[in-house]
Formats: sequence, structure tokens, C-alpha cells
Amino acid sequence: MKILVINGVNLNMLGVREPDLYGKQSYKALISKIKKEAAKLGVKVKCVQSNYEGKIVEFIQKAYRKFDGIVINPGAYTHTSVAILDALKSVNIKTVEVHITDVDSREEFRKISYVSLYAEKKISGKGFDGYIEAIKYLSEKV
Repeated sequence: MKILVINGVNLNMLGVREPDLYGKQSYKALISKIKKEAAKLGVKVKCVQSNYEGKIVEFIQKAYRKFDGIVINPGAYTHTSVAILDALKSVNIKTVEVHITDVDSREEFRKISYVSLYAEKKISGKGFDGYIEAIKYLSEKV
């Protein structure tokens, strides 16, 4: 099984950006945890990150016929990007949406998720563990 983990805008700033919300661990620590836990499950993962909407769309498009599942945290693009939604629909790959914080208990605009219109499951508010839950979910579904 191969899963593509896509992280969007500002996630490269983990550990620096609002540590009271996102924690003090770095993006590098997140990737290390994902790879370690995926290996335990026998799942191959590729982790990518971009602050650019078009690049995220390209990551999704290039996943076509190469990956069995997608775990995506689009960051702020969650609430604005029809382009990312359309890209996910176009490749038709099982997808889980992940958010480190509980987006539904934050500002009102964060309750809107275009990605949720496609994703099979949404996991939020579980910190880095949400990514592991998403990978386990996909490994059991695909």
C-alpha cells in the first residue's frame, strides 16, 4: 500500500507558528513520526508540503494511478480551495482530511471545508496522532 501525505500552507512552520495551538514539535518531527508509524503498519508513505495551491493540485494529480490513498491537511486552503477539491475528485483516490487542531471549535470560517465534500473521513483536533489514525484508516479500507 502506498499513501501520499500532503501538507499545505504554513505547515512547514510547525513548532514556530502558534505553538499554543499547534504544539512545539517541528514539521520534521511530524514527518519522522508519520514514516515511523507507517513502517510499523507496512505502509509506504511519501510526504510532501507546499504553500502554493497549484503545487498541491499537482501533487494530487501526479498521485493518479501511483497511490492507494491520500492523507491531506491543506491548511487554510481547506476553507477556500475549490481547485484542491476538484483535483481530489478527478483522481478518485480514497482520501482522509486531517487537521492538527479542532477546526470546528475555532473561528466560524474554519468550519467550512471544501475538502470534506470529497474526503471519506475528517480527523481533527488529535495533533500529530490524527495523521497516524488516517493512515491506519486507509490501510484498512484499501
